[in-house]
Amino acid sequence: MSTNNVIRVMLVSDHKTWLWGLEQLLAGAQPAMQVVASSTEIDSALLLARTLCPDVIVLDADLGCGGACAIDYLPQLLGNGVSRALLFSGTQDQAACGRAVRSGARAVLGKETSVKQMVDAIARLHRGELCLEPALLDSMLGVLNKPEAAPDPEEQRIARLTLKERKIVAMMVEGNGALNRAIAQRAFISEQTLRNHLTSIYSKLDVTNRLELYVYATRNRLAEPVHAE
Repeated sequence: MSTNNVIRVMLVSDHKTWLWGLEQLLAGAQPAMQVVASSTEIDSALLLARTLCPDVIVLDADLGCGGACAIDYLPQLLGNGVSRALLFSGTQDQAACGRAVRSGARAVLGKETSVKQMVDAIARLHRGELCLEPALLDSMLGVLNKPEAAPDPEEQRIARLTLKERKIVAMMVEGNGALNRAIAQRAFISEQTLRNHLTSIYSKLDVTNRLELYVYATRNRLAEPVHAE
């Protein structure tokens, strides 16, 4: 953050006329603001953010980033540990704006915002305040306060199985009554090792025998192929 009273601002947008106009407007703003850099593309913006460490970065959410979204670059732009980000957006997409805040933006304004509102937002951001529209703030608080769904007990049981155990369960179902010896040969393990695996599987899935395992595995689609990640 700057050591004097001048707020150092960097502008990022691929609309050159908008950049020029905003720079002129900020030049006479109170409190005093200085545009230390402006960029029309994300790579140079990332470099400038690292080297200049502006107090506030004003980022155009509609900036063309080669198919990527400008919001995705917020963590990198703020990686210097000094800058705070104000996002300008031409849309009122609550989901995108919420994602911007979660990515580090501390102010989100529409492009129809007046000069006075924008200057006020930069000043508030520089003081460490949040500057979010009430609808966006309410939306984000609603998501944060929404209770998480209770975990599925079946999914929790199945998640305890190792990859090897999942494969053995699939073989048991596909075998449809095949002897342990045949299953063990297919799995390239001994019958004793297979029995050890079955004991573990029964315990984790809360079943007691091969029939219950067959019913459980069929109901929960555990016979589908399992691949290592």
